[in-house]
Amino acid sequence: MASISALGQSLTFSSVITASTLKWKRPLSPQSLHRHHHHPPGSSGSVSSGESSPSNNGQDIERRRVLISSVGLLAGAFWNASMDGVAAAADFTDMPALRGKDYGKTKMRYPDYTETESGLQYKDLRPGFGPTPKMGQTVVVDWDGYTIGYYGRIFEARNKTKGGSFEGDDKEFFKFRLGSREVIPAFEEAVSGVTLGGIRRIIVPPELGYPENDYNKSGPKPTTFSGQRALDFVLRNQGLIDKTLLFDIELVKIVPS
Repeated sequence: MASISALGQSLTFSSVITASTLKWKRPLSPQSLHRHHHHPPGSSGSVSSGESSPSNNGQDIERRRVLISSVGLLAGAFWNASMDGVAAAADFTDMPALRGKDYGKTKMRYPDYTETESGLQYKDLRPGFGPTPKMGQTVVVDWDGYTIGYYGRIFEARNKTKGGSFEGDDKEFFKFRLGSREVIPAFEEAVSGVTLGGIRRIIVPPELGYPENDYNKSGPKPTTFSGQRALDFVLRNQGLIDKTLLFDIELVKIVPS
């Protein structure tokens, strides 16, 4: 099977402007205005107690205008940031440590993949030459698995060099019956649309993956200890780990009913 050509991931946090990021200057007192005001040579440099300087009035008006304008901009920024956060919340990958937050890691989407209503993304790496399987039929597949959301680590690869830690000795192909719920939802959805001999690559979000983050509850299950340990580390982690998976699936055979 083909190997992964590219692994992409991006961590995007909603930007929110807080009041602490804007430093306001305290309005100058009349005394400080008097101290800092520049007087031309020869002038007394004083202002009578019963009069206000035209230049001071102009500065006060200008400061008020800038203050009002800045408050308006700040309010607008808060509004836009909150609206953007609401709109983007549904596009975040499910990560245990960030559940309930209005920020997180953006779901990976690839423009050259087709996305189904369930959220599964797929791309046919090699077209098949025969029929597609029907519900109730048993299928035989060859498959590779990668933790694409976490460093692209391999947890199943049948075409690796012999003797590799993920390669078993004379292992049989994986087979299951469509509609029996023996495998994760994404796997069954993908295989049901592949023609015999075809290879389909799928991007599996956590909600279409292993139930309760346990590969023992649904297939496909890694066939080696190394693969099981690599997958289990990602599935059971409760921190900032993206549990998105990638599978390459080749439909080897359709067993007649």
